[in-house]
Amino acid sequence: MSLIKKIMIGVVIYSAFLLALFPAKVALSLAPLPANISLSGVSGSIWSGAVETLNIESRQLEQLRWELSPWGLLIGKVNLEFQIGSRATPVSAKGALSGSSAGLSVRGLRFDAPDSFLIGNAKLPFRTQIQGEVSLLVDTFTQGQPWCEALSGKLFLNQTNVNNQFGNYPLGNIELGLSCEAGKVQLATDESKNALGIVGTLQLAEANMLQVAAKIKETPEQPEDMRNSLGILGPRGADGYYPVVYQGRIPGL
Repeated sequence: MSLIKKIMIGVVIYSAFLLALFPAKVALSLAPLPANISLSGVSGSIWSGAVETLNIESRQLEQLRWELSPWGLLIGKVNLEFQIGSRATPVSAKGALSGSSAGLSVRGLRFDAPDSFLIGNAKLPFRTQIQGEVSLLVDTFTQGQPWCEALSGKLFLNQTNVNNQFGNYPLGNIELGLSCEAGKVQLATDESKNALGIVGTLQLAEANMLQVAAKIKETPEQPEDMRNSLGILGPRGADGYYPVVYQGRIPGL
């Protein structure tokens, strides 16, 4: 073997080791992160790394860890497994992401957070304040137009309490099924998944538009303020339900 070939092989091997061990701290310091994002405690490599804390404006995530497959990059695909926090932290998540020119896909995602983390500093209408916790389980998600091509999962609203200028509404626990309908993200619930007498769907369409098609009837489990306010929704139907219909932008956005 000639000297030139040996040098070339040596350069290739050296480059491979350099890339495999490239520090995550250096990579993130070179990345054009937005001004409202700050990181601390970065360790590991770009392929297997960790971040102690990540701050996004008023929100904080702890104990971020990731595994990035280098083999997918060879075919133009990003395969990433990640974990955020633990059961002991306010916010936790884990799952697997895949990205390519065709879009983003997700599998095995679990996300748990208090409502205050999701709402942040957003001002909700009617001076509304929401307390509780959210658990999101996504078995599979495939990006499409305007939002999805496929979606399967569940959303749990746990110990939810809504307080606004009309009264106090302890809503308890609500389970919603997740699906993709004509490219729209759909959430659906019925009386077997909540104690509030709510049946219907909510769809997220393009441009952050919400479409709600549901109905609600009086139940013994409803807060008194809620039962007394059902009449503002419109006339009660022959089936005993009041209509819940809305079409417009997501409140607070």
